[in-house]
Amino acid sequence: MFALISLLVVISLSMLVIRVGTLALMMTGMSEDAARFQSLSAFSGAGFTTGEAEMVVNVPERRRIISHLIEIGSAGVITAISSLILSFSSAGDLATQRLLILVAGIVILAFLSRSRWFNRILTPTIQWALRRTTSLEVRDYAGLLRLHDDYSVAELEVNENDWLASARLADLNLSAEGVLVLGILRRDGSYNGVPGPDTRLEPGDIVIAYGQTHRLRELASRPATDVRAHEEAMVEHELNVQQCEGR
Repeated sequence: MFALISLLVVISLSMLVIRVGTLALMMTGMSEDAARFQSLSAFSGAGFTTGEAEMVVNVPERRRIISHLIEIGSAGVITAISSLILSFSSAGDLATQRLLILVAGIVILAFLSRSRWFNRILTPTIQWALRRTTSLEVRDYAGLLRLHDDYSVAELEVNENDWLASARLADLNLSAEGVLVLGILRRDGSYNGVPGPDTRLEPGDIVIAYGQTHRLRELASRPATDVRAHEEAMVEHELNVQQCEGR
């Protein structure tokens, strides 16, 4: 029973460490989704080979956070496996009882991790502790960009047959759709911040764009031949501007 309790404690601490890592990466300016994925990847040692990971390790603050997550994750996985083996070393009804307790414990932990009220309590506490114990500065880009009311920042991958492919920003005229291009991550790993109108998008590029969420989603999958979608998007944006000005 002690081994089973130890296992649940290890799982709880692992979830807490991942949450702390997520918030720490968010404090360096990463979005919540990207920070959560990279924190989980580094802690578990799986999946930390994406192009997005290059942007993480190139920033000293983020690299230190990732290093700590990898170190803690390596020790945590070994401990969890050891506890799991010990907890089920007994046969018969006792093993079945321990399995039920383990499943119930994991369900409770999963519920707490997805609970909004629990996160409302946990998140400020972790942020306060990080401010007191680290030199990380909170960069509230979500608040700065007003990421609400259906507005968001998204990464749009440019594929060969996309409307975005092999075109200059000036010709695409995305601003008329209410979409702003914040930067371009090239296929070779280089980054073009605040690209000019003559910048050409190529297949394999990743466009960091700001705009209404539904428009960004449509734009990400718009085929090269769909000219009407661009025209409809411009009309929609113009109507939104007029509505805002008429308030």
